[in-house]
Amino acid sequence: MPIDETRTFIPVRIAVLTVSDTRGLAEDRSGDTLVARLTDAGHVLAERAILRDDADAIVATLHRWIDDEAVDCIITTGGTGVTGRDVTPEAIERVADKMIPGFGELFRWQSFQTIGTSTVQSRACACVARGTYIFALPGSTGAVKDGWDGILATQLDSRHMPCNFVELMPRLLER
Repeated sequence: MPIDETRTFIPVRIAVLTVSDTRGLAEDRSGDTLVARLTDAGHVLAERAILRDDADAIVATLHRWIDDEAVDCIITTGGTGVTGRDVTPEAIERVADKMIPGFGELFRWQSFQTIGTSTVQSRACACVARGTYIFALPGSTGAVKDGWDGILATQLDSRHMPCNFVELMPRLLER
């Protein structure tokens, strides 16, 4: 889909949360990949954190970032699989006002092009929570590339036509 160069680019302030029981900042290649892509696109890294697969801790961080006026959007990486420790989608559901089912559907379609039927193991998801977008990607660098390059790079670009998530931001809290 086209980028309309006559429209103004609006940088989005994005917080990045890596969910992992095994990685620290030095080993967080998926988080690094995501940060590089969003800053290269002209967006602002608002905050970054790494948490263990603990739903309560994830929910607490999401609430803090949702309430922070310096954060427009949260992207998580990790914890979206089907094992007992994977709890990111459940944490997101606890803060969500509206789920965005098309994001997970499109992510799995994108991912299918790369990893085939293994994509069914992904529970990538998205929502709006009190006016803040939250997108949950799997923890691999390949999944982060698929999610950013295939969906978020354009949907978080205010110049993307015919529509994008950025132009809806002022209306997310409408009642």
